[in-house]
Amino acid sequence: MGQRDVKNSHQLSVVAVFSGPMLSKGEIVLLPNCTEEMCYELFKRTMQLKFQSIVAKPSTGLQWQRYRQCLLLVSHLCLPALYTALLFYALVWEAGSIVSLPTKRIGFYNFCLWNQKAEELDCLLFKDLEKVGISKTALVLSRVCVYSTLVLCLFVATTVLQALWFKDRDGWKLIRVLLAAGGLILPAGLALFTLQTWRWIHVAELGKVIVALAVAQVLMLLHEIVTVVHLAESKETPGELLPQKGPLLSI
Repeated sequence: MGQRDVKNSHQLSVVAVFSGPMLSKGEIVLLPNCTEEMCYELFKRTMQLKFQSIVAKPSTGLQWQRYRQCLLLVSHLCLPALYTALLFYALVWEAGSIVSLPTKRIGFYNFCLWNQKAEELDCLLFKDLEKVGISKTALVLSRVCVYSTLVLCLFVATTVLQALWFKDRDGWKLIRVLLAAGGLILPAGLALFTLQTWRWIHVAELGKVIVALAVAQVLMLLHEIVTVVHLAESKETPGELLPQKGPLLSI
């Protein structure tokens, strides 16, 4: 093989190296008289065009759809756990004590005021509440409304798992109804209780229980919105409420 043949084969091999596994079929043009600088420029421009085509691909919409499905799934799992835990803490662990101070304790199941003569808390029984102007009927209704919300939230959590497992659209409709009911009766119960005890409660005395109830109410409203949006987007495919395996998940 002569010197010219060696030079040509070297040039052709350079083209083959630059245009090998990185480029797709149909993009390679072998130039017999190509120098190393020309081959490098060809490779550089081809890769720039290929990078621009990858960035400009309309796959971002599909990626966002997959990420949104995962986000909805996480929301359906985390939100019920959060507001159920908050309600359990406020109503069971703290016994629903809206005000819990050394000199005053007022809640759904206790009404204790400070007795200056005895220098201790004086707790009234349920039968004695009407003597200080608290309606027994309103207090019972407030208890039923507030504590029923905790029961509804527990039922929502189990229904979410069932709807996710069986891909049941009717289950999501039931969840929407339960969340709407819980979002109404919780503030109604708090309003009834506040109307009966507002004379002994000051804003500065409100503790962690009222904060937990308020945050739980916001999370329930957020879960209601997520469920409504999820149902509206899944009308065409009612059973497809979980992310399905697709091109992005099969990589």
